[in-house]
Amino acid sequence: MSERLRSADLLRHAVLFTFAVIVLFPFLWIVMAAFKTQIDLLMGRFFFQPNLTGFVDVIFDKTSDFGRNFMNSMIVGIGSTILVLVVATLAAFSLYRLQWPGWVLHSLLGWSVIFHMVPPITLAGAWYTMMRSVGLDNTYTGLILAHATLNLPMALWMMGVFIRDVPKELVEAAQIDGANVPNILWNVVLPIVRPGIAATSILTFVFSWNEFPVALVLTQRQTATVPLGIGKYAQENTIAFTEMAAASTLSIVPALILLVFAQKLIVRGLVSGAVK
Repeated sequence: MSERLRSADLLRHAVLFTFAVIVLFPFLWIVMAAFKTQIDLLMGRFFFQPNLTGFVDVIFDKTSDFGRNFMNSMIVGIGSTILVLVVATLAAFSLYRLQWPGWVLHSLLGWSVIFHMVPPITLAGAWYTMMRSVGLDNTYTGLILAHATLNLPMALWMMGVFIRDVPKELVEAAQIDGANVPNILWNVVLPIVRPGIAATSILTFVFSWNEFPVALVLTQRQTATVPLGIGKYAQENTIAFTEMAAASTLSIVPALILLVFAQKLIVRGLVSGAVK
């Protein structure tokens, strides 16, 4: 019996290790490519002399816009995340804690799922026309609104799960004590769903950080985000592989920092939302 258990453990670890290698290999390849020269990269050399030429060109070259792209992505990512969190939290609290008919709840959640399944590129053309008509094309505000719209369905579902699982007894006790709706939301609900807020905010920020097709349509050079900046290294006749790999490596840093410092909150939030 013990031999079977050991064999099962070895098989499970082998499967997990295989999946980890498959997931991590693209990241390791990108990071290694960032430290290679263009010749080492094109020759496919596994052993090479590391150098920082790609990073220097991306960060300090006068023709590089990566610094501006990085700041643009930070502004749009933070702005859209705050907007999505506020709207999703209020909407989820209203749907699950106020007395709405059941068809309203199911209709809104069903429509949010359908909207979330629509490819963003199919909306970009219409959004460009709308933003241009009101003067929001090539602005942070226009892109923040677009990213918030794209990520709101996912955030609504996540926050809905966490707020739905807040014990009704706590809300009813606060109502008996005379607390109004804003006080119940601020003092009772939000402290309990704090892990859910952390998980939702980080996922929203990462999705906004990685978004490409809508940013391609709604921005120009002044407001272009990191994915667009990376794409510019692939020109019609030449591809700057080393600079592209260096820019891609730098673009991973914010997501890694968030995951390192908020890992416990993310895991706690996702697990609690999944098992309750």
